[in-house]
Amino acid sequence: MAVPKKKISSSRRGKRRSHHALKDNKVIECPNCGAEKMPHHICPSCGYYNNKSIIKLGKKDNKEDKKEQT
Repeated sequence: MAVPKKKISSSRRGKRRSHHALKDNKVIECPNCGAEKMPHHICPSCGYYNNKSIIKLGKKDNKEDKKEQT
């Protein structure tokens, strides 16, 4: 059976875990609308990437609007 020969010291364990920390998310400002977005991603508020319209974002249908129409 595989059993460690010696105890792993706390400093050695800490050195191994030094890269396990979470990193901050990088956020930049969209050049088109000014909203916060992740780099190299489509802007969720305007749908632009690299000064080009990639997706068209329209008005979302609300349940309240559908109830008013009936």
